[in-house]
Amino acid sequence: MRERSGFDIQIIPGEEEARLTFLGATAARSAGGGSVLVIDIGGGSTEYVVGHPGAVPNFHVSTRLGSVRQTERHLTGDPPGHEDLEALSAAAREIVAAGVPAHVRDSVEAGIAVAGTATSLVAIDQELEPYDSARVDGYRLVLGECERMLARLAAMPLEQRRDVPGLHPDRAPTIVAGAAILMESMRTFGLEYVDVSEADILQGVALDCVAPG
Repeated sequence: MRERSGFDIQIIPGEEEARLTFLGATAARSAGGGSVLVIDIGGGSTEYVVGHPGAVPNFHVSTRLGSVRQTERHLTGDPPGHEDLEALSAAAREIVAAGVPAHVRDSVEAGIAVAGTATSLVAIDQELEPYDSARVDGYRLVLGECERMLARLAAMPLEQRRDVPGLHPDRAPTIVAGAAILMESMRTFGLEYVDVSEADILQGVALDCVAPG
């Protein structure tokens, strides 16, 4: 990268990644508010970051709850069977409970979900074609609607999921696991809804670069 672009590459530790993601996701919220959870579902892992807007997070953990990882581990059928879905959901609950202490879970007052699973579910919920960032950022995903979308998506074979309005075809193979992870995360933290943000670590890096001092 240095030879091709002139940029130096900095590899950041997980704690810094969590701080920057939290900064980007919560920047639009007033400083000093209640404890907020940021959920970042990726392909190989899911990160949970807890803190107060305007401050450094007081808790973060990276778990092995990736949508690709859990699809490969649990969802063997097409469409996935009920037992596979139950196994995935049970694993998600166990991993979150083991990774996040009860007092941290109990402290959370609001949730923000970032990254592709959450934004895809928003696009599906609104049948967005084409994708519209303005209608995704800030959208409130309610637990009951997540449950209904998961049931609908899980009942479809892969090729049918590729044609779901609002869902990018490349995400069709992993959206069921991603939706299950988000749903079980909301349940475990006692959240009836999460707000979805398109701002995450890149926004956090930009804000960090212009911060005074």
